[in-house]
Amino acid sequence: MTDEARVNPGRRVLIAGATGLVGQALLALLLANASVMQVHALVRRPLAARHAKLSAHVVDFAALPPLPSVDEVYLALGTTIRIAGSQPAFRAVDFDANLAVARAARAAGARRAGLVSAMGAKANASVFYSRVKGEMEDALATVGFDAWVIARPSMLVG
Repeated sequence: MTDEARVNPGRRVLIAGATGLVGQALLALLLANASVMQVHALVRRPLAARHAKLSAHVVDFAALPPLPSVDEVYLALGTTIRIAGSQPAFRAVDFDANLAVARAARAAGARRAGLVSAMGAKANASVFYSRVKGEMEDALATVGFDAWVIARPSMLVG
């Protein structure tokens, strides 16, 4: 048994964004981690990955159902303005959906959260992309988690 499994036996985790570049890697790590008992993935379409620990939940991020009981949540939802098609559509994913999942996960018992943000994120940034990421970081701090981690990668290529 690993040290992590002794410290946190049977962690139940939720991940949003499991089909994206970072989310796929994070999902694989969570499924391989001996201390993780269950992984609930919130997705917009059926997930191709299969694993005994994995439960995929097809959801509308604008109208989330009550979530299963979890200990922690990982927020890896994100897009680009180009793919989203507009600034409001980008914000709907990178801010609104992430915040909705964070709040729903907290209501489902999550005490810890991890957020994939971006280098240069700042709520008062002049660049829209960085401003939305910064606003999301600030909003996460108000949800009531005991602990949270924000990862700020630079440009993602994959």
